[in-house]
Amino acid sequence: MDKAIVIRPVFEPGRRIIAVSDIHGNLPFFLALMEKVRLTPDDILILLGDLLEKGQDSLPLLRCLMALSRTHTVYPVCGNCDGLVLRFFESDELDSRFFASYLPRRPESTIRQLAREGGFEQWTDLPRLRRDLRAAFPEEWAWLKAMPTVLETEHLVFVHGGVPSLEGMEKLDRWGCMKNDDFLGQGHAFDKWVIVGHWPVTLYDPQVPSSAPLFCQERKIISIDGACVLKVDGQLNALMLPSEDSEAFTWTAWDGLPTARALDPQQASGDSVNIRWGRSALELLEEGEELSLCRHLETGRELYILNDYLRQGPGGLECEDSTDYRLPVAPGEVLTVVRKTKRGFLCKKEGVTGWYYGRLSDIME
Repeated sequence: MDKAIVIRPVFEPGRRIIAVSDIHGNLPFFLALMEKVRLTPDDILILLGDLLEKGQDSLPLLRCLMALSRTHTVYPVCGNCDGLVLRFFESDELDSRFFASYLPRRPESTIRQLAREGGFEQWTDLPRLRRDLRAAFPEEWAWLKAMPTVLETEHLVFVHGGVPSLEGMEKLDRWGCMKNDDFLGQGHAFDKWVIVGHWPVTLYDPQVPSSAPLFCQERKIISIDGACVLKVDGQLNALMLPSEDSEAFTWTAWDGLPTARALDPQQASGDSVNIRWGRSALELLEEGEELSLCRHLETGRELYILNDYLRQGPGGLECEDSTDYRLPVAPGEVLTVVRKTKRGFLCKKEGVTGWYYGRLSDIME
């Protein structure tokens, strides 16, 4: 994908900026979030990459964003998942190394959705499929091709994965800016705010799982990927600024889960574990009806894990992201309910996931 494409638009003072990252083809979440933030044509909407793939509605979402771009100020920045779709249109470079195995396993992929709509779904002749898609969907191809890698303004930088420096960004490898894993762990610091997605923020904390935007004030980095689609309790975050020259960041989110009001107090855990992707190997100690007692192999921690979070991986027993963290709760607070069990409720509060063992009011949709 060659070198990074950097754009530097000038935003008029007083226009609200809304940044959303990693929608992953979840059109209902995107529409609900835009309603929640009350998006208007006066706002500037920055879509921080990975708009497509993994969710069920990548093509409808793409069409929605293309239409929105005609009526609103929208800046889509390319993520690695969007870049893969574009690369299929552009080149046969990844046909044998990636797409030949990926497409048969991914009926929800953007390319397969396009192929179904065009009436030429087949996987044995990828060059022919590419020619068909190029001929049938030139507007979608052009929209994807126009997505920059980096958007820089006077006070802000938006990039999907991350950059090592703000100097010479046009010389950076484009793919490396999009797929830049564990960006906060690389130690970079900047003199203007750098807003990134790509790496779900819940992967950063080994103790407390949180999908809320992560603010690194001293390094001027904000990471906003809430693991929408990727996690049962994932959310789609919106980072907001009243103006480009402001630092009054706020955020809100949508996770589509029901809520309930807490009736009893609860103190937070003094110690807990956040079992995350790539660090989820387990040993089963005692099987239960809803939850089973397991030992987390990396930490040695013993905790109860929801049975339907357990799975067999290549190396043995693993689990979906899990925790034994107890949320701090005051009576009357509204919690998002992830799961109801006989032992307690797996809930979210301000983006943080944990257990609540008190009573809840009737669960509200």
